[in-house]
Amino acid sequence: MNRLDAITDALGAKGIDGIIISDLTNVRYLSGFRGSSACLLLTRKARLFFTDFRYEEQAKKQIMGFEILIEKEPRPRLLMEKARSLGLRTVGFEASASYEFYRSLLRKGPRIRAVTNLVEDVRRVKDAHETELIGRAIERAEKAFTEALPYIKKGVTELQIAARLEEGLRKNGCVSLPFDIIVAAGANSSMPHARPTHNKIKAGDLVVIDWGGEAEGYFSDMTRTLLMHGSGLAKKREIYETVLEANIAAIEAVKDGVRARAIDKTARDVIKAAGYADFFGHGTGHGVGLNVHELPRISRLGRESVRTGMVFTIEPGIYLPGTGGVRIEDMVLAGRRGCTVLTSLRKGLEII
Repeated sequence: MNRLDAITDALGAKGIDGIIISDLTNVRYLSGFRGSSACLLLTRKARLFFTDFRYEEQAKKQIMGFEILIEKEPRPRLLMEKARSLGLRTVGFEASASYEFYRSLLRKGPRIRAVTNLVEDVRRVKDAHETELIGRAIERAEKAFTEALPYIKKGVTELQIAARLEEGLRKNGCVSLPFDIIVAAGANSSMPHARPTHNKIKAGDLVVIDWGGEAEGYFSDMTRTLLMHGSGLAKKREIYETVLEANIAAIEAVKDGVRARAIDKTARDVIKAAGYADFFGHGTGHGVGLNVHELPRISRLGRESVRTGMVFTIEPGIYLPGTGGVRIEDMVLAGRRGCTVLTSLRKGLEII
């Protein structure tokens, strides 16, 4: 079943006759369009694509199988006019849409109903082409990191490392970046999403580096933690080895049918047994694709089951204020009896 059929086949279960897709990532996933202004109206029989004059030529080049409508009146009005002309009684719209967009749809015509994660649920499982592109994004990210590694030394600032890594990502083919690169050293490394600063790396610092690559709009996401030579490293070695054990155990728990929260618990149990339960507060992983954070969610709240073809991260961590933090993040592809680890950078403790 193709993506569009999967969406339109689900309309009945949602109690709607058609669906308005306004999230641009979902528009791209279903149509291939990469511009910044577009919307879809999908029914079992109709596939309508709406955009403005700026993207008329681009739309004709990038999409097939849709009736292309170039807007000459406000988009919500045109959407409702088309919905009425198609005889739709109830039209769904993405719950992620703005309140302003929702209000603009409230005009005489079909009833409207918010729908959550209709496209995102289909996007959870990647096809072979998507997996190939994610693999390419990983390769670009890993190559950029390998090239930047010799420049990571005492006296270099977090910002300088981030800049070197971004330069490598661009040089290796990444048109965009999935998120701002995280380089956090010393005391900053105990903050999971610290931003790079002018702080210089010092002896004995833990250095957390979280970055990702891109290939044709698909992203990768990984983290490695380095340790600088220095004195008093015993505690830092201990938390590193604990996180590594949690990372490996969680990866080994991945297979078709396992609950997402069971994978999270596997990682969390390792960290709890070592006495650091209070210092691992985020989820163990998340899906990656056209967005760097998407379904599934690998967390203690994750009720869904893993399915073959899902691509997600495994990223346990320990963050000790005053000492530093460690996070080790890999990407995996779930299979029937296990998973394939897509990332390949070594993750044994590296002291430099």
